[in-house]
Amino acid sequence: MEESQLERDPRNGFLALVLRPIHWLKMLGEELHWSFVLGVMIVYGVSQGFAVGMSKVSTKYYMKDEQKVQPSELQVYLGLLQLPWVMKPLWGLLTDTLPVLGYRRRPYFIFAALNIEGFISESPVSHTAVNSFPGLVHTARHTMGAGHARSLYLNRKVGVAPSAKLGSGISLEIRNWLLGFLSVTSMLALSLQRNLSLAFALLSLMGISAGIAIADVAIDACVTQNSIRHPSLAADMQSLCGFSSSIGALVGYSLSGFLVRLVGPKITVHVKCLLSCVVKGHVLDSIPSAASVTSQGVFGLLSVPAGLVILVGMTLKESRVHKFTHRGVNEKFLDAGKAMWTALKFRDVWRPCLYMYLSLAVSLNIHEGMFYWYTDAKGGPSFSQEVVGSIFSMGAVGSLAGVLIYQNWLKDHPFRDLLFWSQLLYGASGLLDLVLVLRLNLKIGLPDYFFVVIDEAVSMMIGRIKWQPLLVLSSKLCPAGIEGTFFALLMSIDHVGMLSSTWVGGLLLKFLKVTRTEFDNLWMAILIRSLMRIIPVFLLFLIPRSDPNLSILPEEMLKMKKGDDRLESENTEMVSLVDST
Repeated sequence: MEESQLERDPRNGFLALVLRPIHWLKMLGEELHWSFVLGVMIVYGVSQGFAVGMSKVSTKYYMKDEQKVQPSELQVYLGLLQLPWVMKPLWGLLTDTLPVLGYRRRPYFIFAALNIEGFISESPVSHTAVNSFPGLVHTARHTMGAGHARSLYLNRKVGVAPSAKLGSGISLEIRNWLLGFLSVTSMLALSLQRNLSLAFALLSLMGISAGIAIADVAIDACVTQNSIRHPSLAADMQSLCGFSSSIGALVGYSLSGFLVRLVGPKITVHVKCLLSCVVKGHVLDSIPSAASVTSQGVFGLLSVPAGLVILVGMTLKESRVHKFTHRGVNEKFLDAGKAMWTALKFRDVWRPCLYMYLSLAVSLNIHEGMFYWYTDAKGGPSFSQEVVGSIFSMGAVGSLAGVLIYQNWLKDHPFRDLLFWSQLLYGASGLLDLVLVLRLNLKIGLPDYFFVVIDEAVSMMIGRIKWQPLLVLSSKLCPAGIEGTFFALLMSIDHVGMLSSTWVGGLLLKFLKVTRTEFDNLWMAILIRSLMRIIPVFLLFLIPRSDPNLSILPEEMLKMKKGDDRLESENTEMVSLVDST
């Protein structure tokens, strides 16, 4: 009653607008549990949004200025960074079929956050690094307490030694090492090697991408589980993911351009590498000497997210699995594979999967051609690093606006109708790049920066509106028991589509002879891309005509089969994993 009166009073309109997201988060916390909401905000906002925002600009400049690659080559190389995300079903399969210490999700956050101090300190590369920032190391150790938290968790709660086997034949330390190896090795390599070969740089960046993907799968499984249990809140959960990612990206983009300008692209890539490792909880014995005093403040800030992600794994509310035997892990892998195949044979599942792949694959990606034109073209805008970072940050604002529009006005619209109009607008928005490259904006008196900011914000907003219903639809296609695996499979299909789009876009730039210095045919690539964005409109018959607030799968696929691992009541409050009682 008080809230309705507050909204009716025009004098309190602004206050009601400010309180609305707070009430929304409170509602989600009450319905889904506060630990889940916090986990989504940390993993999507920090591990993905902020990290991607920090890395995008710096990686582009690193490849362009230090590795001297062509735009078409950069398209292909950046596509390689999506390969770890294509492997998401493997990570999802582990979270669904291999519970650790009775939990399916929480330990995987812990394993993604903690790694063995001995592996870092005994690494030959680590011994060669200069201990430039001992204060940071001291702070990080006391903030995260990796070794102490791990020992406390194992000895008090579980009652096993750190090297004890977990029934699957893999020790806890080996499991931690496997999850931490890629990100740590990648960071050290990019930090210490001044003349890093292109192949090794790509492998390092792929390792970083793999580290982030593991944490992403764990939280996606939680989102999917809750979407099945609360179908009316599926859109709200995807909006929460979108909000967190967009806000994190906004902050990351805003900082990245200044860092590239201030300390160079390679150091900024190193900052992102450190972020990925710190978010996973890696506490280094030494900070590489490549870091400069300027980036020391950034390193200090990056020690905070580590404890937050560890907190997700410690406090996330999750039901405990009973009567699980690791002897049947192979059978469970086979059963999960059969369950996925059964679900994929369902008409309302494989058709949306096909649409998601095709809609992404035919929407060609020529971003790197535009990036080179922004910065290097004669007669072009010649944007600086700060300007490029600010452009991408406005794109994050547009993405955030898209989430707001979808959440407040579009989430209850049928999937097919919403995708029809958003896809048409997405194709039309691509023509804004054509206006810019042909310099038509100057003829009508619009400065380059102003026009590019509008272009980026509008394109990202429409892209987010187009993407949100597909995420909601994906969360409704996952059978019970293999939610993490199947949602990861759907997301990997999307990443294969984006990979196809990126590589075919690179081939298009190569065919049209768009290089570091030649942009005469870039307008043609933009026109072809914009026209191909319309093709998915003719494939909408693959999307079901259903209420987005209702379930799509038959009832029997949404229930755990008899004989599956039994779960505790969802009303049971879970305590911290490191609680000594």
